[in-house]
Amino acid sequence: MRVTTSFPLGTLRDTPSEAEIISHQLLLKAGYIRRVNSGIYAYMPIMLRVIEKISTIIERELNSIGCTKLLLPQLHPADLWKKSERWEGYTAGEGIMFNLKDRQGKEFGLAPTHEEVITSIASEIINSYKQLPQCFYQIQTKFRDEIRPRFGLMRSREFIMKDGYSFHSSGNDLASFYEKVGNAYSNIFKSCGLQTVGVEADSGAIGGASSKEFMVTADAGEDSILFTESGSYAANIEKAVSIPSQPIPLKDSISGVLETPQQKTIQEVCKNNNFEPSQIVKVVVFLAKLESKSEVPILACIRGDQHINEVKLFNLINNLHNSNLLKLQKIEDKNIIEKNLVNFPLGFIGPDLDNEIIKADSGWNKKWTRIVDHSACNLSKFISGANKVNFHKVFQEFSFSSKDYTIDDIRNAKKGDKVKNGNDEELEEKKGIEIGHIFQLGQKYSEKLNAKFSDKDGQLKNLWMGCYGIGVTRIAQAAIEQNHDQKGICWPIQISPFEVIVIPTNLKDPIQKDLTEQVYNVFLNNKIDVLLDDRDDRAGVKFKDAELIGIPFQIIIGRDSVNKEVELICRKNNTKLKISTDKLLKTFISESEIMYNRDS
Repeated sequence: MRVTTSFPLGTLRDTPSEAEIISHQLLLKAGYIRRVNSGIYAYMPIMLRVIEKISTIIERELNSIGCTKLLLPQLHPADLWKKSERWEGYTAGEGIMFNLKDRQGKEFGLAPTHEEVITSIASEIINSYKQLPQCFYQIQTKFRDEIRPRFGLMRSREFIMKDGYSFHSSGNDLASFYEKVGNAYSNIFKSCGLQTVGVEADSGAIGGASSKEFMVTADAGEDSILFTESGSYAANIEKAVSIPSQPIPLKDSISGVLETPQQKTIQEVCKNNNFEPSQIVKVVVFLAKLESKSEVPILACIRGDQHINEVKLFNLINNLHNSNLLKLQKIEDKNIIEKNLVNFPLGFIGPDLDNEIIKADSGWNKKWTRIVDHSACNLSKFISGANKVNFHKVFQEFSFSSKDYTIDDIRNAKKGDKVKNGNDEELEEKKGIEIGHIFQLGQKYSEKLNAKFSDKDGQLKNLWMGCYGIGVTRIAQAAIEQNHDQKGICWPIQISPFEVIVIPTNLKDPIQKDLTEQVYNVFLNNKIDVLLDDRDDRAGVKFKDAELIGIPFQIIIGRDSVNKEVELICRKNNTKLKISTDKLLKTFISESEIMYNRDS
């Protein structure tokens, strides 16, 4: 393609003020995207080529394991989502689904995901075990009403995603295919030139028994990954499980009630009384709002030097109450406290807080759901709130189990913790960008949407399902986070909009002009993605633009064209080769194979 006739560049000289991270800055500055509104971007021709190359890699790999491509509607009837019991969670309050009503008053939502639609279709077309397994996938636009869109394509309100859904006759068949998709994902990301880490993850609003995220490690990542150096364990911080450090025992001489005026925090109690955080049990109160409309007060206990993982707590409450949890919030607002609780000692709460503190007319469940983390449950002696303002007390041989507590893991694992694999390894931490996520959904959706098949014995059974997502536009931006320098983007050649750019320094020179056309046509005829910068502009402007947009190889045609020699530059490491044009194609192919571990 030629810049002047079919591929205009829209590069900027100044960095847009709206862009917070380098990949977002470079996408805007290099003219790959244009902002239309907050979290909404136009993909310019140069960006669309990147997206198409990523999509081709995805399709090739998924087709090879027996997946079939289709295209599902983006506008979903609310009735389907109400059957799966996700409508209110996705649309109420801070829900992420854009929703609307048509002229007849029927409710619809713009799809952030497609479990309901594909399950409904599967219920109509799959009748027998002989038709299983099946896997369908699509690549198309999704919508999420982000509260705070940011980081360009990382957290946008409209984005391109690959989502796939598989159907099986058994849990074992699902698990087997789940592993096959995981391997395919590893191949996809490697083929895109990305370095990724697969981590155990929380299933979130999608649901299911097991899930795995594929992360690109980058300082700009919003997720934290905990892993061992050997690679024996890796998990998202929302899912990670570890062994906390040993607590410091409380002295035998400390007992009774302690006056702790205005000492509401762990830090204040420790500083004023010469205690250690690991000697204290922190009690945090939450209000859980269930889809059944119930409001359940939660009493959560954890060791004072640890932090509650609200994702783990959220999931545990879901299981305990067997109802979808819509919202989990800390009880801190004075108005909420005064309306629903009597003599509530905020900042001085103990694990033996009485149920009678909940007002009869509050509308809440009249009994605390009590949950304690293993870190606190294992303490034989500890300090906690005395349920009286300005007082703490010493608890000795306190039995959480006899006080109706559910004992579980609700703590944040953290860097330096030991892992439970018997190898005495410590966890390390990095930031990551999620670009793929796979789930074993089980029978959650098939049960609610009545998607059944007839097994070998003629019995009707619920279909087993898997769900598999890849952020296509996220891959593009994540690739920039891993591949850039102070001059601009350094695309992996596999997903670069072009493999090589030809830059004549002076097209008014007839020798340069003729050689430029010769080189350009040789690359075109050999089916190599080549861009010709044929602008009548200064060479310095062309060089800066080429470095900014990040095409892997540059061919500079200058004064040495009189000798039929050009300069071949590799953007990745800035190596330069002066070479005769009769050897140019062969050298380019060889250099690209070496530099990018790429098959010719």
